[in-house]
Amino acid sequence: MIALSLAEIATVVGGQTYDIPDPSVQVTGPVVRDSREVEPGSLFVAFVGERVDGHDYAAAVVDAGAAAVLASRPVGVPAIVVDDVQAALGALARTVVERLGATLVALTGSAGKTSTKDLIAQVLRRKAPTVFTPGSFNNEIGLPLTALSATDDTRYLVLEMGARGKGHIRYLTGLTPPRVGVVLNVGTAHIGEFGGREQIAEAKGELVESLPADGTAILNADDPLVRAMASRTKAKVLLFGEGADADVRAENVRLTENGQPSFSLRTPSGCSDVTLRLYGEHHVSNALAAAAVAHDLGMSVEEIALALSEAGTLSRWRMEVTERPDGVTVVNDAYNANPESMRAALRALAAMGKTRRAKGGRTWAVLGHMAELGDEALAEHDAVGRLAVRLNVSKLVAVGGREASWLQLGAYNEGSWGEESVHVSDAQAAVDLLRSELRPGDVVLVKASRSVGLESVAQALLAVDGDNVGEVAAR
Repeated sequence: MIALSLAEIATVVGGQTYDIPDPSVQVTGPVVRDSREVEPGSLFVAFVGERVDGHDYAAAVVDAGAAAVLASRPVGVPAIVVDDVQAALGALARTVVERLGATLVALTGSAGKTSTKDLIAQVLRRKAPTVFTPGSFNNEIGLPLTALSATDDTRYLVLEMGARGKGHIRYLTGLTPPRVGVVLNVGTAHIGEFGGREQIAEAKGELVESLPADGTAILNADDPLVRAMASRTKAKVLLFGEGADADVRAENVRLTENGQPSFSLRTPSGCSDVTLRLYGEHHVSNALAAAAVAHDLGMSVEEIALALSEAGTLSRWRMEVTERPDGVTVVNDAYNANPESMRAALRALAAMGKTRRAKGGRTWAVLGHMAELGDEALAEHDAVGRLAVRLNVSKLVAVGGREASWLQLGAYNEGSWGEESVHVSDAQAAVDLLRSELRPGDVVLVKASRSVGLESVAQALLAVDGDNVGEVAAR
């Protein structure tokens, strides 16, 4: 964080100092909520959770070098005490962002947020020091913590914004006001909580409403609900997509034999070729969003194309592709899932399997349930199972309970191939099945909502010592 004294922080957050001998002491380390991440000069934020109370770690974090604790009660060590720790954290982030003077880029969407954020960050950091959201740290706690990790030399701050209801993004943009706002798509993620796609669009559009008149709204021209958000902002609008009227677009899109997208990137400043290291055609749209941001911030099309072609995966369990020594390829995309991302992953699997199929390799889709779909859950799981059949995925392994049975039933009802689908009770059963049947040349996709924990299947398949799923996942 940029250096601030404890007295300054107390003023910003409206708190009282307790047990602080010298209020001029500065916080020079990171602001953290996990006691294991404390460094000398840190500010430790004490949240009260369902199972853990951060206040209980106050003495330990100060012993480890923390300058003070941001707390809701005195803790017997240097502390700034406030009524609401979360609100205080947000106020501190807002002040730091204002003092920093960096260009803030925010993005949201139903699918692809984290992958796109990683691409934007990798492109922009070629131009100037860039801080960005780690993983999916995109809520009312993770976002201000990310903003507070910026330092005096930070020029770009790239923040992912998630929402589970109306008003959430408006709150986040109030903490960290963006100059550039990106909306990727409006899908069905969390539709059970929002109530419908129109309601999701209403919530996502809060991002463009927050932009200043001298800012830029970067919108997906291929998504009608996103494109319509142009009327909700006073900022300049820049469209990305594959249509001819997009300002930043992809032409001649194709896939390499490994399933990696290649295309000609066209921006208002020219055209240059891109071949992504990422897997799946869905990353073309993500790359175009990143290119639009970079173009708006003054990078040439050649610089952008080179940066995109060299960018990799920064966040774990998102289309992580690993080939085992025996020739089996494991695609770990198990961090999360919704209908849009599930369809994209299946199409990527099918593309990766094309060249392998000619040599006897097979494609396996190991899928678990997609959470928070409400009344749409049955139809969406059934549709994913059917899509696996239509894409000629060799075998479907549906893992879990009721929702997994809907996946398997959809595949079975789609046609005779559905007999190749199987429903297993848990991750260990899936691993046992795969270990007995996989052969060189096979490609295995593992994907489900985060709550399923299906990454343990991928980890077990990649373990060289034969540990079971529980042991692998616990490491």
